[in-house]
Amino acid sequence: MLIANPKATSSSRRARDLLVRAVSGDLDLDLVETAYRGHATELASRAVVDGHDVVIAVGGDGTVNEAVNGLLAKGPSPDLPALAVLPCGSANVFARALGLPNDPVDATRAVLDALRAGRHRTVGLGTATHTGAAKRYFTFNAGVGYDAEVVREVERRRLSGARAYPSLYVRTAVRHFFAGTDRRHPALAVEVPGRPAITGVFLTLISNTAPWTFLGPLPVNPSPRAHFRTGLDAFGIRSMEVPAFLGGLAGMLTARSRPIRGRAVLNVHDAAEITVRADRPVAFQLDGDYLGEVESITFRSVPEAVRVVI
Repeated sequence: MLIANPKATSSSRRARDLLVRAVSGDLDLDLVETAYRGHATELASRAVVDGHDVVIAVGGDGTVNEAVNGLLAKGPSPDLPALAVLPCGSANVFARALGLPNDPVDATRAVLDALRAGRHRTVGLGTATHTGAAKRYFTFNAGVGYDAEVVREVERRRLSGARAYPSLYVRTAVRHFFAGTDRRHPALAVEVPGRPAITGVFLTLISNTAPWTFLGPLPVNPSPRAHFRTGLDAFGIRSMEVPAFLGGLAGMLTARSRPIRGRAVLNVHDAAEITVRADRPVAFQLDGDYLGEVESITFRSVPEAVRVVI
């Protein structure tokens, strides 16, 4: 089953059709298009029931996230269809973290070669659970606090017609830092079983792999040791003063293999479970999608959750 999002940020119908023609010559293909938010989840669930061998997600990270949640609606199993990704979004973090080219045509060639050769790998994912909502899987990142607020503001601007270029995220992040978010009263506490809780946190970034995201061609890497083969990593900021915040941001954009250090940051590596609690409702996002406000949310690592064609 090939699940295509016709409104993926950087794709057009012509580009989508080129991708479909490229794969349809090699595969017995069931092509479906998403029509609304959450539709890819329903379609991937149907692919499991109908016995498809592979689900190909054509779109951005949001489409991939929905497809993953449809595949894993009843939990991981070696009998589930494999997942293939053809990146047609603005960031395509999951596809790029897997090593796929960011160009849709080059990625199509790579995926077709992998399908012909029967190549795949099994990767770990994360889940997020909070009161009043079903468990949801995420592929590469989650965020609670300031970064999720920025995602919320970007989504509002996109609804008004703005394009999701990296410059939109940068402008929104700067504007929200100085005129939107609460920089005086940290709301968050980060808890890892067996360790003392860390309080006074303004934002928490949860990583299932590295990098956490991309800013155009630049990787943004708060937790460089995060990997699909390990548990979850977390990075937090305990000061929103300009020097401390800029120092943390500079560390994220600097190529390195060690975590960012400093009195104003926290780092967690290879955790099976991380809980973030807040003293007031705070924004959270998964895989770049804003999902509302929470006061407590628990993230868990799910090893070897899904087979990926690569």
